[in-house]
Amino acid sequence: MQFAAPLLPGRLVRRYKRFLADIETAEGLVTAHCPNPGAMLGLNTPGARVLLSRSANPTRKLPLTWELVEADLPGGAQWVGLNTLRPNALVAEAFRDGAIPALAGYDVLKPEVRYAQASRVDFVASGSGSEGPCHVEVKNCHLMRRAGLAEFPDCTAARSARHMRDLAQVVAEGGRALVVIVVQMHAEAFDVARDIDPAFDRAFREARAAGVAVRAYRCAVEPAGVAIVGEIPVVTPP
Repeated sequence: MQFAAPLLPGRLVRRYKRFLADIETAEGLVTAHCPNPGAMLGLNTPGARVLLSRSANPTRKLPLTWELVEADLPGGAQWVGLNTLRPNALVAEAFRDGAIPALAGYDVLKPEVRYAQASRVDFVASGSGSEGPCHVEVKNCHLMRRAGLAEFPDCTAARSARHMRDLAQVVAEGGRALVVIVVQMHAEAFDVARDIDPAFDRAFREARAAGVAVRAYRCAVEPAGVAIVGEIPVVTPP
C-alpha cells in the first residue's frame, strides 16, 4: 500500500485527548488527527520524528493524519505504522496478492459484516473452492517491549475480547474463523500482552482452544508505504 502523496515530516510535540497530536513541521505547529485509540506505548515520545498524510477533502477539520513514527524500540529505532485504519486495507491487498495462505481457496472478502448479537466482523471470506465462509477479524499491533517480540493489546481491550468470544461461537456453530494480526513494524514473533489485559489473554486462549485460527504478519514500513511482507510465529502458549 503506497501513500497517495509524499508524507509531511515533523516532530511530535504531544499527543492528547486520544485522537489529537501537536506536530512541529516546516509549515509551523499543526494539530493532526491521531487515528489510534490505544495507549501507544513507546510511540508517543515528544521529539520523535513523525510522518503525516494530507487529506484531499477540503472540508475536513483536521486535514493532516499522523501515519508513521520513528520509535526508539528495543533492538533499535524503526518506523512504525500507528494508523489503526490501515490494517484492513493491508489485509485486503495481501488477500488479492495471495499472500495470506490461511485464506487460500477463497475468492471474495466482504467487509464489515454484522454477526453475533452486537459485533461486526472485518471480513467474511467466501469462495467456491473453500470449505465454507470464514469470519476474518483484523487486529492492529504496534507494541514492542522486547526486541523482536510484537504484542497486543497495548491497553485494556474489552471489545477485542468480545470479538474473540464471538468468533469462538462461530466455530462452535460449525463455521470457520480467523484472526489476522497486522504488525505494523519489523518483528520476529507475536505474543499477547497478558500483563496489560489478562481478560483479553483469557479470551484469546479460549478462542484458539475452540478452533479459531490466529495468524500474525509483519509489515515493511517505509515513508513511501506499508505492506504485509511475511508471517511470523504466534508464541502465546495454549
